[in-house]
Amino acid sequence: MSAVLSRAWSTVRSLLPSRADLAEMGRSPRRDLLAGLTVAIVALPLALGFGVSSGLGAEAGLVTAVVAGALAALFGGSNLQVSGPTGAMTVVLVPIVAQYGPGGVLAVGLIAGLILVALAVAKAGRYMSFVPAPVVEGFTLGIACVIFLQQVPNALGVAEPEGERVLTVAWRALRDFAASPNWTALGLAVGVAALMLAGARWRPTVPFSIVAVILATVVAQVFRLDSAAPIGDLPAGLPAPSLAFLDVPALGSLLAPALAVAALAALESLLSAQVADGMTVGQKHDPDKELFGQGLANIAAPMFGGVPATGAIARTAVNVRSGASSRLAALAHAAVLAGIVFAAAPLVSRIPLAALAGVLLATAIRMVEVGSLRAMTRATRSDAAVLVLTAAATLVLDLVLAVLIGLAVAGVLALRAVAKQARLAQVDFRPDLPGEHSEEEHALLEQHIVAYRIDGPLFFAAAHRFLLELSEVADVRVVILRMSRITTMDATGALVLKDAVEKLHRRGIVVMTSGIRHGQRRVLESVGVLELLRREGREYATTPEAIGAARALLHLDGVLPAPPARAPAPAPVTGETSR
Repeated sequence: MSAVLSRAWSTVRSLLPSRADLAEMGRSPRRDLLAGLTVAIVALPLALGFGVSSGLGAEAGLVTAVVAGALAALFGGSNLQVSGPTGAMTVVLVPIVAQYGPGGVLAVGLIAGLILVALAVAKAGRYMSFVPAPVVEGFTLGIACVIFLQQVPNALGVAEPEGERVLTVAWRALRDFAASPNWTALGLAVGVAALMLAGARWRPTVPFSIVAVILATVVAQVFRLDSAAPIGDLPAGLPAPSLAFLDVPALGSLLAPALAVAALAALESLLSAQVADGMTVGQKHDPDKELFGQGLANIAAPMFGGVPATGAIARTAVNVRSGASSRLAALAHAAVLAGIVFAAAPLVSRIPLAALAGVLLATAIRMVEVGSLRAMTRATRSDAAVLVLTAAATLVLDLVLAVLIGLAVAGVLALRAVAKQARLAQVDFRPDLPGEHSEEEHALLEQHIVAYRIDGPLFFAAAHRFLLELSEVADVRVVILRMSRITTMDATGALVLKDAVEKLHRRGIVVMTSGIRHGQRRVLESVGVLELLRREGREYATTPEAIGAARALLHLDGVLPAPPARAPAPAPVTGETSR
């Protein structure tokens, strides 16, 4: 019992912040604090916008940015990661709000947080490296399209139409706008988005999002634009923590959406941490610690009315570009946003919804890396197919389902490519003949013995093609299979090999093998291949030994003239070693 507790404590301790992580925060505090201020300015309109888009309101976005941002920064596995509400997460939350209400979203967030902590304890973060780049690019492109379409109603200044699919909602919003145009809202949204996009090209280091939002708010207030609806009242401070939302009647049915939220949080957070590593020199995140930090953040945020959070790629990139060197910057970002909640809630509440829609429209456009997409689609047809399919599934279906589809298709295409590497090639065995032989004997041997070399993997994706090729061997007396170049073999490959040997035996053809590797013996023995070969005495360590045994067999059958007196033919392999 004590050993189990000791291992459990060791696992938990490995996920907690180390002394080195905390000491790092004191090395460049001035630079980190300035970076945190810059990120907070960028994050404010995004937090408000994503809160509104999620269906829980702007205050939920702010609370998430403060609570989840601070906890993920302190306990996460990246020194530069900035966490909070994101567009990808709001895409998942909208149908949950529609079905279960705000309380259901909070419960889903807490359950997802527990799942993330469990994944961290299970050391599941390492598997993120297996997600192919085309899946990531397609996922990002699909999210960008969904975020853009989500903002259409607020950008057009129309009431949110009914519907579960963003394409349907956007189309109905366009139809409502055509019936009763709101040019003020559209002008504010387009103006904010245009200023952000143009400003990013002109001065990338300037946070034009907050500049654009301030200008839009001032214009709406000065000219009293009643058609530019504000986001509404915000509480002056964080609400008291509560678990009242757990009294949801359908709590048991929330496990499936919680798994989807947890999967998305893990995927997006680890992707964001990878981006941060790639933008710096000497920084490397710990994927399991990152899952642990995101889990704690998502457990705590719902208690204060916040939505599920993830690592935010855009804010993390701003953090890195602003010179951040430790997690102090992300903590400062959360502290600044908390100060805004307490000190400037009345001013923030006057921001037009159309302005926030413009911020998110520009954010969606900037998420699309045209150069990266072009390079990915030109790489191979398989990469292009996976990217397009993942993006389309993200737009039309569920985000997590889209990633699973992308992974499945990428896996199938990868297996096909690997299977094509398997080769069954006839080889010239004359260089391996032991002793001296006349040209006449060489000719006779070649008429009755054929040697094949199996190259590459012999597994389920390639095994049946191998069986077809081997079964079509012409009428000979002996087939020698050189197996030393088989890279991997599974049970299907071993069964197909056994089937091929039995079919050749029924045709009166003797099958001999050489060079079976030690690692392949277990799977061959499990399906009875080794037993079959040993019963016939046809397994040999090297190809020359197999050829010598085949030659002796032909002499015995009278195909070749009686050999001169010489050493007996090598004995077949019976042990566990081969070469």
